[in-house]
Amino acid sequence: MTMKHSNPSEPAGSAQGDGPLLSVSVLASGSRGNATYISDGCTAILIDAGLSGVEIQRRMACKGLDPGSLDAILVSHEHADHIHGVGVLSRRFGLTVYINDGTRQASGKALGKLSGLFPFACGHTFSIGSLAVHPFSISHDAEDPAGFTISCNGVKVGVATDLGIATGVVKTHLQACDILILEANHDPQMLIDGPYPWPLKQRIRGRSGHLSNDDTALLLEVLQHDRLAHVILAHLSQENNTPEKARQAVRSALNGSDTEIHVASQTTGSRLFILADHRPSNKER
Repeated sequence: MTMKHSNPSEPAGSAQGDGPLLSVSVLASGSRGNATYISDGCTAILIDAGLSGVEIQRRMACKGLDPGSLDAILVSHEHADHIHGVGVLSRRFGLTVYINDGTRQASGKALGKLSGLFPFACGHTFSIGSLAVHPFSISHDAEDPAGFTISCNGVKVGVATDLGIATGVVKTHLQACDILILEANHDPQMLIDGPYPWPLKQRIRGRSGHLSNDDTALLLEVLQHDRLAHVILAHLSQENNTPEKARQAVRSALNGSDTEIHVASQTTGSRLFILADHRPSNKER
């Protein structure tokens, strides 16, 4: 597969370094649609495309990103808020869709005809151009849901946005990331007191539902390390959470470190983050 060249503009306040850069931006996060952009300047991918194709193109353009530079779409699971725009973007831009067999079958006709298809299996690393992708199993009410780490040139990004519990597998694979995109779906008390019917509350709180702010804080206590530059809290419930509650819950878990906490919204996502290669140069070795 020939990779298209991607060269996103660098925003003010981005991290600098001597090595190659990795660009990360959450385009949308929440129950009405999810999509995350990752590029090293040579290969550009989307993790999920849960908005319409037109809306994803619009959001990329607002961040100075060219949809025509995309090379592939990586799919985490079959829920509509993660796959709604996958088929149309694949056909419009000639994108290969990386998806496991269980998710592909569970998607039914929702994806339509795809420009290209690459089946992966959780636990097995593969490459998309210059990006090394490792999918790992997560606990969610889908057929074969996956979280991902994306690595390139000494930089590692971890993505786990729909999971009921943080299993040992999740904790192992999200170690040593430079940036983490983690679910902080609900405040437990707001969920209990909120308007949802009790069966839905039970589903959200269950082992195959969504992580609470408190669960995310406990996970971060395990994952925190000196090189973790950014934590992006994702998939916040608009009815059962607030950005302030999510931030407050996880701040103590970071134990006064320099790690920055961000909240990705449904309407605007996040800003574009630029991560530098942390490996020592030849002179430093």
